[in-house]
Amino acid sequence: MAEQAMELELADEAATVALGGRLARAVIASGQGLTLFLEGNLGMGKTTLSRGFMRGLGHQGAVKSPTYTLVEPYEHLQPPTFHFDLYRLGDPEELEYMGIRDYFSGAAVCLIEWAERGAGILPPADLVVRLQRQGRGRKAMLLAGSAAGQRVLDLLASAAAPDSAG
Repeated sequence: MAEQAMELELADEAATVALGGRLARAVIASGQGLTLFLEGNLGMGKTTLSRGFMRGLGHQGAVKSPTYTLVEPYEHLQPPTFHFDLYRLGDPEELEYMGIRDYFSGAAVCLIEWAERGAGILPPADLVVRLQRQGRGRKAMLLAGSAAGQRVLDLLASAAAPDSAG
């Protein structure tokens, strides 16, 4: 396997949306489902990255944070994608009552904001995207947590590399 992590600078909101789109294309190319944790303080761009991801999968409508509903399904996309925001989760056990395990099928992609609030219930992340402030922009650290996550990182890296074939 290649490197386990990737660090990217995101100058602005447009760069964050673009990274989400690139991630979506890498997930499509990987041909597998993925559990992706989005980490960062309030206002770091987790929902912005999710918007780019959904648009990268072809979603045309609005992408809002499911802060009150906990999950926003995008089952019409390929692969089917579920966007979770666990910020307002009172207890991880609440996830069991909503049937959380049903969302993590082999083909689905689950983007999860505030995943630490579901600790002990959520499966481990295949890929973690950690967003933090850097100057006027953001820094994104992408960390593979599984072979599936590493495949997405490898695809992302190869897509960003200059074409050496000429």
